[in-house]
Amino acid sequence: MNNVAVIYKTQYGTTKQYAQWIAEALEATLFEVSEIKPAQLMSFDTIVYGGGLYAGGIDGVKLVTKNPCKNLVVFTVGLDDSTITDFSEVLTRNFTQELLSQTTIFHLRGGIDYSKLNLIHKGMMAFVKNQAAKKAESELTINDRLLLETYGKQISFVDKDTIAPLVAFVKGQ
Repeated sequence: MNNVAVIYKTQYGTTKQYAQWIAEALEATLFEVSEIKPAQLMSFDTIVYGGGLYAGGIDGVKLVTKNPCKNLVVFTVGLDDSTITDFSEVLTRNFTQELLSQTTIFHLRGGIDYSKLNLIHKGMMAFVKNQAAKKAESELTINDRLLLETYGKQISFVDKDTIAPLVAFVKGQ
């Protein structure tokens, strides 16, 4: 296996947890995004970048989209179930078409504890909840239903086993 760095940006800890597990499994160097300079990226054969999904953005991803990397693997962390969610709009917002075609992306499920959200994120979640609540019952998606059922509570989908495909992919390069 090549020289790998796992870099992450976290707001509430779930992305950090996944990054730690991935770095351990790959025997990679682990960095929080503020601990690494753009010039250092090219010193690694593979960069694995992880960021949470917030309002259509991937937290901190500009580090790897605006600076060259030899080989880029990205993991996002969010509440939506990746087996039923189309993330293409998020990806096209955060990556050029060229970079997207060269990047392998994995989506992992995170968690939420409404009591720990900052004011901006509380407002964003309230807006999303209100939009879902306005929909007719027949128009609600599985993710809408989950949001309405769990709003204001703590929920976690964090699962160490879900890093296996990412780890296998990087090891297989």
